[in-house]
Amino acid sequence: MIDLSRPNLLYIHTDQHSPHVTGCYGDSLVETPNLDRLAADGVVFANAYCCSPICVPSRMSMLSGRHPYQNEVWTNEHALDSSIPTIAHAMGAGGYRPELVGRMHALGPDQLHGYAARYVGDHGANHPGAPGPDRGILEGTAGPHKLSLARSGPGQSGYQVHDEDVTAATIDCLNRLGVQKRAGLMKDPFSLSVGLMLPHPPYVARQEDYDRYIDRIAPPRKARAFADETHPFLRWWRQYTGSENMSDEEALRSRAAYWGLVYRTDVMIGQILGALEENDLNDNTLIVYTSDHGDMQGEHGLFWKHVFYEESVRAPLIVSWPGRIPAGQRSERVVSALDVAASMLDALGAPALPNSAGRSFLPQIDGRADVPGWEDVAFSEYCTDQFGPPGGAYQRMVRRDEWKYIYYHAQPSQLFNLREDPDELSDRSTDSGCRSILQELHAEALRDWNPEWVRQKMAQKKADASILQAWARHTHPEERYRWELRGEMNWLA
Repeated sequence: MIDLSRPNLLYIHTDQHSPHVTGCYGDSLVETPNLDRLAADGVVFANAYCCSPICVPSRMSMLSGRHPYQNEVWTNEHALDSSIPTIAHAMGAGGYRPELVGRMHALGPDQLHGYAARYVGDHGANHPGAPGPDRGILEGTAGPHKLSLARSGPGQSGYQVHDEDVTAATIDCLNRLGVQKRAGLMKDPFSLSVGLMLPHPPYVARQEDYDRYIDRIAPPRKARAFADETHPFLRWWRQYTGSENMSDEEALRSRAAYWGLVYRTDVMIGQILGALEENDLNDNTLIVYTSDHGDMQGEHGLFWKHVFYEESVRAPLIVSWPGRIPAGQRSERVVSALDVAASMLDALGAPALPNSAGRSFLPQIDGRADVPGWEDVAFSEYCTDQFGPPGGAYQRMVRRDEWKYIYYHAQPSQLFNLREDPDELSDRSTDSGCRSILQELHAEALRDWNPEWVRQKMAQKKADASILQAWARHTHPEERYRWELRGEMNWLA
């Protein structure tokens, strides 16, 4: 018999999905019926924040339950120390056998980080310095470069092929679990994590998905002319990425493709949820859907991520648990990815990660009487010695209650009141009436975070990386968990 005192876990984690492009978050254009149904069955979090608006640091924070400055993963070239326990380790310690299908985006020889099995790997090199994937005609379009907008539209990205493989492997896992359950051999609950690449750019969607939106897609609501941008980092970023002179056609084409990719992601998630139901595994399954960060999609004149505007730093978060979490909820609580990690472990009865700042929000959503004491606060940081002006960029965001404060090292700060100004059009940092809250949040941002220390640690990592990268180039280490991305998988119509 299955131990009904502990739930199953189905944890689905996508890449670069902005909550603003989801039906249950208010987008009336995009078609996301499966995520919307999941939301109707559980709770939608309106204010969930990633720990860094870039892939690897965000994911390693979620995995380890630690902020980037605590696990020392700040860029997409940094590897998580294998001695740091993860949510997978905690699940294993709690009696589960955690398994992973697909995307994790961890670098280095440890491609499991506590997972007992992994069925589909990442498309990128396991080891920094090993040869990168062959993206064919879409080479250079996955990152924050003007080419990403120029080569957008109908076609096919290898990332979608990857996700179709992940979806098939996940359905196979669920079908096999169903066989075990029907045979009376399933004695323990399962823990299955699913990592999808979409809707990460290239902004290229298959013709049928692109055609769903190209004639209906609207231009960005908050398009900002480059001449109107006053913050020095944001001006530099727009110049560096080439987005200061993107055309209206490029913006609309990229947006239509992105909406198409979100739609297709929802279709695949629906197939996974369908397999869960068809195998009668959904009754006591905690389902968690989230993403590592968002995508600007032309708002404020920006695409991609890397910034602290809501479209970039917020992530969708939907949690469903039949019989335990009342359906149809919308939570306005401010939460972070660290809280998501803590909440999953709490629900599974697994040990909490000892050095994590994550808080379980389960008492806030599981139908208990009013539970006081939740602080509406989240932190995010963006530190880079790659995509930054000379000297690098060392930045930290604090979201507390209705206020958002952004610290830019050696540059002016920003302050927004999200209740009065949800579109972040009015920077209040020089408003004399906001001096007190500005000082308070500035002190909070720097209380346990030192940008100069971060700079020094990143310089050390960069020096170490030169040896590790040269080692990988010359020794060709085994890449056991790598998914082969081929050039011919990528094309434009």
